[in-house]
Amino acid sequence: MLELTGVDFGFAKGNLLFQGVSLTIREGEIVGLSGKSGTGKSTLGRIAAGHLNPVAGQVLLDGKALTPGYGAVQYVHQSSIFAVNPRWRLGQIISEAWQPDDVTLDAIGVSRTWFDRYPHEISGGELQRVVLARALSPQTRFLVADELSAMLDPITQVEIWSFLMKRRRLGLGILAISHDAALLKRVTSRQIELSMRRVQAVDG
Repeated sequence: MLELTGVDFGFAKGNLLFQGVSLTIREGEIVGLSGKSGTGKSTLGRIAAGHLNPVAGQVLLDGKALTPGYGAVQYVHQSSIFAVNPRWRLGQIISEAWQPDDVTLDAIGVSRTWFDRYPHEISGGELQRVVLARALSPQTRFLVADELSAMLDPITQVEIWSFLMKRRRLGLGILAISHDAALLKRVTSRQIELSMRRVQAVDG
């Protein structure tokens, strides 16, 4: 189980972006996180994945603090170009975490013919799929999907979320951050909204 308890965060001292945020994501659960731009959804996602440290509160995995390095909680942002080394070929980027099987690559839409290319040599949507493939190693128990499919065409969105929902049935927990209310309603187990520095459950 992934837990955030009493989390405060602010980029400027005395000016908190959010305060006292607590949420729980269980294995095999997709939790949707919505909210207006600027409320701190992406920041909260980075904290959940251990990329940022909260000012107060804690992030726990099975009751223990997250460990540094490649871990069980992975974060995928919609701007995937910032998540890769531009000097590495795509095959090296993916193998940084694991050697994905053909079933995973096919389901996400990643071609092995891309492996000798550099990030700038494929489209943003294709690079997003590469970053997702890297994040879904067998070690990954929770995925923070921050506007994961916003750059993808509708057909690819359906394919990727269908695959992730199959992974959910195998135990993958997902925090799905999105402005797309229809998407969150379709794929999530429950929804929360970040507003007025706090999270609250979304009805329906």
